[in-house]
Amino acid sequence: MPYFDAASAAPLHPVARQALLASLDEGWADPARLYREGRRARLLLDAAREAAAEAVGCRPDELVFTPSGTRAVHSGVSGALAGRRRVGNRLVVSAVEHSSVLHTGEAHAAAGGTLTEVPVGRTGAVDPDAFAAALAADTALACLQSANHEVGTEQPVAEVAEACRAVGVPLLVDAAQSLGWGPVPEGWSLLAASAHKWGGPAGVGLLAVRKGVRFAPQGPSDERESGRAPGFENLPAIVAAAASLRAVRAEAAAEGARLRVLVDRIRARVPELVPDVEVVGDPVRRLPHLVTFSCLYVDGETLLSELDREGFSVSSGSSCTSSTLTPSHVLRAMGVLSEGNVRVSLPAGTSSEDVDRFLAVLPGVVTGVRERLGAPVSAPSAPAPSGSLVVDSLGKRCPIPVIELAKVIGEVPVGGTVTVLSDDAAARLDIPAWCEMRGQSYEGESPWAGGGAAYVVRRVS
Repeated sequence: MPYFDAASAAPLHPVARQALLASLDEGWADPARLYREGRRARLLLDAAREAAAEAVGCRPDELVFTPSGTRAVHSGVSGALAGRRRVGNRLVVSAVEHSSVLHTGEAHAAAGGTLTEVPVGRTGAVDPDAFAAALAADTALACLQSANHEVGTEQPVAEVAEACRAVGVPLLVDAAQSLGWGPVPEGWSLLAASAHKWGGPAGVGLLAVRKGVRFAPQGPSDERESGRAPGFENLPAIVAAAASLRAVRAEAAAEGARLRVLVDRIRARVPELVPDVEVVGDPVRRLPHLVTFSCLYVDGETLLSELDREGFSVSSGSSCTSSTLTPSHVLRAMGVLSEGNVRVSLPAGTSSEDVDRFLAVLPGVVTGVRERLGAPVSAPSAPAPSGSLVVDSLGKRCPIPVIELAKVIGEVPVGGTVTVLSDDAAARLDIPAWCEMRGQSYEGESPWAGGGAAYVVRRVS
């Protein structure tokens, strides 16, 4: 059964498994103790730290292991903000950061701090000049991921790092998605990552803080991990994480080139095989193993369930798969179609045959979902007796509002309008995206007295 969700968690690397089993016998003792078993454990911990630091590109004494990548982010952001509180309380982040960064930013703002989000373009990348302009005099910390977790777009880390350095602002890079593929460009001040993203065991993160960066760990102090990650170290998992990071780095060039060919095939073939599809993310500056696309007139939850039934494990940022019924903050920030969203992230070793079978199965799955939802097969003809129509889709969830819009757009003349009433948060993103894909004009939205909003679309062709 092809597993195509490596961006969530990569399968355990064989080297990680071997190192984990070996260190269960050798690394069970307390590495802080001076007796023989403790010294043996300490040697394993030191070796793991040196290996991880080499991969990150920092000194071993700049790196600590944490219980997760999320904890690494939380500790890195809070510690850097506290260490620079005399400078100011502004935190600058991109709008597409991982939720661990954004949640920390929200907590900072709730405590009286200032949070500034830098917008991104349709590919998901920030503009370095816009990021630099957001670095006000009271900025204590800036955060930018190395590559996006949902669409794979690589961020201009080097350019942003230079802008931060010019004004003396430390930059924290969330490298969770990219660290297994190669080092992060120079210039960062803090770096966080998570082992299960590169094939290490879950429950191990790492946080690197450059010497000279003002940093004040928050919470009760602890003598372990330089006081930055309290609690007894999970030494077998740490050893396995470091060993697998070294292993995947050694394989990254060859495996990345091989997977990029497979992802290029998906990027090219999906729009040819499935009508009304938008492939999102940067086509060039991206991770080698990840591709995301969105399908009009498709319920994302049903689509993922049907693909699972066919033997393919994928994920989605669609609001139709979310208990909150809101689209992914990444897709929303990019302004791209969210309904029917599919993220394919190939683990190492994925075969060409698996990708070909996915491409063979996908069109029938999408067609079946669209048929069950009553989606239009093609654009309707235009008898056009009326200059405007109102479609009431209040209480209906994606992709129904867009489906109903598509069904009636041909009933107004060119120049006429269709007003869609919807209280689904996804409509704010998906109706403009539909207009762009269909060559129609999105006129904007206004509050609706009955709740929700009225979205106005003008027929152009």
